[in-house]
Amino acid sequence: MSYGSSRSNDQGAHDQGVGPVREYTGRKDQPKGFGWRDFRDLIVRARIQLGGPIVLVWDNVRLHLTKQLREFIDANADWLTVFQLPTYAPDLNPTEGVWSLVKRDIGNLAAANLGEVTRAVKRKLKTLQYRPDVIDGCLTGTGLLPDP
Repeated sequence: MSYGSSRSNDQGAHDQGVGPVREYTGRKDQPKGFGWRDFRDLIVRARIQLGGPIVLVWDNVRLHLTKQLREFIDANADWLTVFQLPTYAPDLNPTEGVWSLVKRDIGNLAAANLGEVTRAVKRKLKTLQYRPDVIDGCLTGTGLLPDP
């Protein structure tokens, strides 16, 4: 199934069979991590919100390499491009630079619960979203620069 809509609301995601956004709350019957469908839904939501092509740089987390996710990527190649990093290459992963900035910012946070940590991380990521120069710096730090 191809997910190509550029509608910019959550209903667009629902119309395309994308599940609701979920947050781990610590319940025993709740999965702690992402499954391939969660990654697919996240990518589709980003596509809907941004309304343009998506380029991903992925490390070699086993889930990124599943057959179902590969099929999804292949079916949506008109708007989805994925670059796979070598097996262990944190120095080539711009996400490592972003997480370093986030961890630096919340390193001394004395949170009373998981919700406070989640809010602090979201707040920092939102701040970085409006600082493309900082994000570009994380990409530059990898030595992997896009062609002009």
